[in-house]
Amino acid sequence: MPVKQLHESVDNMSNKPDERDDDIPETDFSSGVRGKYYERAMRGTNVVLLEPDVAKVFRDSAVVSQALREYLSEHGAPPIVPKQDGGLTSR
Repeated sequence: MPVKQLHESVDNMSNKPDERDDDIPETDFSSGVRGKYYERAMRGTNVVLLEPDVAKVFRDSAVVSQALREYLSEHGAPPIVPKQDGGLTSR
């Protein structure tokens, strides 16, 4: 590496803040409420973790939903099973 390029490279590694950081306005979250929309989001959401081999085929929620709708149209709705805790609640 020529001396001039090495010198430019060292100059670029300074500890000065990047001038572009000043262009981003700061956002004040001090009056925000943590979890404000959590319950609303959970009412319309059902998160399911897929095993890695299944996730390779069903890459997004649209594909999973389509496959489940096809299954239900051919086989009908599965029996209702009582909801279990799943161990995710705090103690």
